[in-house]
Amino acid sequence: MISGYVQNGNCLEGLRLFRRREGVNVDQYCLASALRACIRMGWIQEGRRVHGDVIKNAYELDMFVQNVLVHMYVKCGVVEDAWQVFERMSEPNVVSWTAVIGGYAQNRNWSKALTLFSEMHHEGVKLDQSAYASVLRICCSAMALEQGKQVHALAVHSGFDLDVIVGSALVDTYVKCGSVENGRRLFDRMPCRNVVSWTAMIVGYAQRGHGIEALRLYLQMQRDGINVDEYTVAGVLGACSSLAALEQGKQVHGTVVRIGFELDVSVCNGLIDMYGKCGKIEEARKIFDIIPESSVASWNAMIAGFAQHGKGKEAILLYEQMLQAGVNPDVITFVVVLSGCSHAGLLDEGHHYFASMTRDHGIAPKAEHYGCMVDLLGRAGRLDEAFNFINQMPIEPNASVWGSLLGACRVHGNIELGEKAVEHLLELIPENPAPYVLLSNIYAAAGRWKDAAKVRSLMKDRGVKKQPGCSWIEVQKRVHQFIVGDKTHPQIEKIHETLETLALQMKTAGYVPDTNFVLHDIEEEQKQRLLGHHSEKLAIAFGIISLPPGTTIHVVKNLRVCGDCHTATKFISKIVNREIVLRDTHRFHHFKDGKCSCGDYW
Repeated sequence: MISGYVQNGNCLEGLRLFRRREGVNVDQYCLASALRACIRMGWIQEGRRVHGDVIKNAYELDMFVQNVLVHMYVKCGVVEDAWQVFERMSEPNVVSWTAVIGGYAQNRNWSKALTLFSEMHHEGVKLDQSAYASVLRICCSAMALEQGKQVHALAVHSGFDLDVIVGSALVDTYVKCGSVENGRRLFDRMPCRNVVSWTAMIVGYAQRGHGIEALRLYLQMQRDGINVDEYTVAGVLGACSSLAALEQGKQVHGTVVRIGFELDVSVCNGLIDMYGKCGKIEEARKIFDIIPESSVASWNAMIAGFAQHGKGKEAILLYEQMLQAGVNPDVITFVVVLSGCSHAGLLDEGHHYFASMTRDHGIAPKAEHYGCMVDLLGRAGRLDEAFNFINQMPIEPNASVWGSLLGACRVHGNIELGEKAVEHLLELIPENPAPYVLLSNIYAAAGRWKDAAKVRSLMKDRGVKKQPGCSWIEVQKRVHQFIVGDKTHPQIEKIHETLETLALQMKTAGYVPDTNFVLHDIEEEQKQRLLGHHSEKLAIAFGIISLPPGTTIHVVKNLRVCGDCHTATKFISKIVNREIVLRDTHRFHHFKDGKCSCGDYW
C-alpha cells in the first residue's frame, strides 16, 4: 500500500501509512518507498526520521537502501550527509558513485565531482549510460573540455561512444565547450540520433554564431522525420534571430502552433526575441501579450526589443508595468532598461534607474551596468564625465566598459580619451581587433594618416586580423551573405549597376560621400569607390532588385554601421520609396522617406 501510494504520486498518504504501521516490521523495499516519498516532497527532516528507521531495522548497510539514502540527501540538497552515507558503503556500485557525483555537481562543486569520477574509474567500477551522461553534463557545466575528451576516450574504450544517450551527451559537451567541429564529426558518425543529439548540434551552431548551419541542420532534421521539442525550437529561433531570417522564423512559429508549443513560456520568449531581432517589434508584442504567465525572462526579452529599436520610453513604460505586475527585476532587466535609455538619449532616466538598482532592489551593479552608463554618457557627448565615472567605479572596469568609452570617442572624435581607452583594452583583450580598428578610425577621421598606419602595422606585427564587414539579407527563404567589396555573388554585376544608378540619383538629391570613414590615405575618388562597396550597401541593392516593389528590406550587419552608409541609406529609402530596416551590433535603424528612426542619435 505504501509503495502504491508513492508510485501514484500520493506521497503524503504513503508517509502517513508508513507512520501507522504500529510495530509491523518493515523491509528494505518499504523503507526505500518511504525515502522516495521524502525525495518527491523535498522533506529533509522526514527523510532523516526515515533514516533513523533504517538504522533501527538494521538496514543501514544494505546496498539498495544506502543508494536510496544517498539519492534522498542529494535531492534534498544535503550533499555532506550523502557523502557520509557513501563513505560507509563497503562496495559502492555505479549507482552510488553516480548519485554522489551528481550531488557535488548540483552544488556546483565541479572539481570534487570530476575528482570522484576519476576515483570511480580507478576503482574499476563498470560505467553505464547514466554515469557517462552524468559526468558529461558536469563537463558541460564546468566548461571542462579536456576532461570531456578523457571521458570520450573511456567511452570509446568501453564501446559506449556511439550509444545514442552517451553520444548525444558527448556532442552536447563538445559544442557547449566551444569545439563545434569535434561535435559535428561525432554527430555525423552516430548510427542512431535522437532529438537530444540533433538539438545539441543546432543549439551549438546557433550559440556560436553559425546560424546558417543551424538552419540547415534543422531542415535536415525535419526531412529525416525527427520530432522537435521545445529546446530544438528555442535553438532554431536563436539562429533565426542572429540572421534576422524572418521568413524562416515565421515557419518555425507555424511549427510551434502546429505541435502545441505556442503557450510554452520559453518558446514564447524565443519568439519575442526572434521577432524583435528581425525588426518586427509589433509581432513581438503580440506574442508577449498572449503569454499566460510572463516570467522575468519574458519581460526582459520584450524590454530588450524596445531598447534595440530605440524605443526607450516604451522600454521604461514596460519596466514600470512589470513592477506593477509584481515581477521582481533581475540583473538582466537593468541591462536592457539602461540600454533603452542609452539608445534613446534618456540621460536623467538612466541615472535614476541605475541608482534604483541598489536603493530599491538590492542589486549591486555589475560591469555590464557600468558599461551601459558609460555608453549613455558617451552617446550624449559627455566624455569627460564618462571617463571620471569609470575612474570612480568600485569594481575593476572590464573590456565592455572601456569599449563603450572608445566607441563614444570614435563618434565624437576625441583622440586623447580614445588613446587612453585603447591602452586599457590592449591589456585586457590584446587579440581582439576592435580597439585597433576604432583607434585607427579616429586617427583617419582626424587626418592623422601616419598614426592610423602605425596602428595597422601594430595589428600586423601582433597577428591580429580585422573582422571584415559582413551583411545578410533573406530573400525567398534563403539567407544571402555579402562582405565588403564582394565579387562572388551570382548577381554581383547587377548589384553594382544598381549601386551606380543609385549613386547618381543620390548625388542629384544632395548626398555627399563622407570619406572620413575610409581608413586609407588614397585619392578621393578611390575613397568614394570603397564606400560604395560596403557590405550593407551591397545587401540593400540586392534587396532592391530581388524583392517586389514596396517590400521592406531587412539587412543585418556584423559590425556597427558606418556614418556614410547610415546617411546613404536615408537617401536610398526615399529614392526607392521603401522602408529599409538595418540591424547592426548596437541597434535597429528603420529608414523611411529619407529619415531614420534613431534620429541620427546612435
